[in-house]
Amino acid sequence: MAATAGCGKAPTLRSGAYSLQHNGKSRSYILRVPDDYDDTRQHRLVFGFHWLNGTATDVATGQRDVWSHYGLQRLADNTAIFVAPQGLDNGWADSGGEDVTLVDTIINRIESDLCVDTAQLFAVGFSYGGAMSNALACARPGVFRAVAVQSGAQLSGCGGGTQPIAYLGVHGLRDNVPAISPGRTPRDRFVRANGCTAQNPPEPSQGSLSHRVTTCSGRQPGYPVAWAAFDEGHIAAPQDGATGDSGSRTWVPAEVWRFFTQFTSPTPSPSPSPSPSPSPSPSPSPSPSPSPSASSSASPSPSASPSPTPGTGACRVSYTTNAWNTGLTAAIKITYAGSTALNGWAPRFILSPGQVVTSGWNAVYNPAGGAVTATNVAHNANLAAGAAIDIGFQATHTGDTASPAAFTLNGSSCTTA
Repeated sequence: MAATAGCGKAPTLRSGAYSLQHNGKSRSYILRVPDDYDDTRQHRLVFGFHWLNGTATDVATGQRDVWSHYGLQRLADNTAIFVAPQGLDNGWADSGGEDVTLVDTIINRIESDLCVDTAQLFAVGFSYGGAMSNALACARPGVFRAVAVQSGAQLSGCGGGTQPIAYLGVHGLRDNVPAISPGRTPRDRFVRANGCTAQNPPEPSQGSLSHRVTTCSGRQPGYPVAWAAFDEGHIAAPQDGATGDSGSRTWVPAEVWRFFTQFTSPTPSPSPSPSPSPSPSPSPSPSPSPSPSASSSASPSPSASPSPTPGTGACRVSYTTNAWNTGLTAAIKITYAGSTALNGWAPRFILSPGQVVTSGWNAVYNPAGGAVTATNVAHNANLAAGAAIDIGFQATHTGDTASPAAFTLNGSSCTTA
């Protein structure tokens, strides 16, 4: 795990509503910090995305003891930080990627002030919020450890989707908002990305009012794909043996929390994505009926030095790139602006969607896409105050050759030249 800049200092962020300017627009989110928050302990960070025409308030405060943050806040028992962003026009169109980059901005703001385990970020959402969680699985697989997509589909786009991420899909057989077939499509994308064997996951029969969970482990250790199908419609809190939403009797929150909490730091290093295997044969799509209720690869690894010292000063970054049809090389110069020498360094940055590191020099790059950490190798672990390091990598791309964003060094923000 990597400590954030907020570790070890008194926080200024508290539970409550916050606003910011992003992409020329006023955006907002609601933050929930544990009642017994400890700035020396690294916390999970969980994003919850509302449904179409829902709000951040619906996610953050609905039936507080039972259904706040889709029932996960109660199960977390003060062990996690929760954030509920507000979508534009109460939705998640993610036009031009602006909702994904909003999440980047919120993460940076929270990590600079609160103590977060950077290997323990999660996203969950229902309906349109599930689509937004899926968009993050595609675009930020190196930032988020796992996502849970409840009754969602690919409505918010998918910039990427070729790198492994732990993925849980939850969908009703009789859903007619997105039917179950479009819900299977993003699941199958990560079946391929995670290296799962082609399969036809079993689903409960109509009329059973039950659910069934199937998990594939794949060829990427630590990156399962789980599918939880249930016999109901477009509802967020199904229960076995009865119809309709039930915040108190639903099995979904426990299933999501169990899926998230199975992962411990550090995040496993995924091997290069395998050649796609055939998608699982989808189960026959049942005739929908109205729902009872509806809420509208890294380079070869030289020996690395011990974990770098967290929370040391900032840096200045210059970045040059040479791109061609489907590839690019990047040279990065990082000048350390702190006053105390570092024994171990690990700059972190976010690659543009579709960029995948294939090889690198003077550092170990992990993971290959999304939020990448470049960890020193044994011979260059020491970085004196005011000194500079030159690192670089080669990557493939799908058209976006933009420079990396959101540079940090050992948890502290950097400026870009």
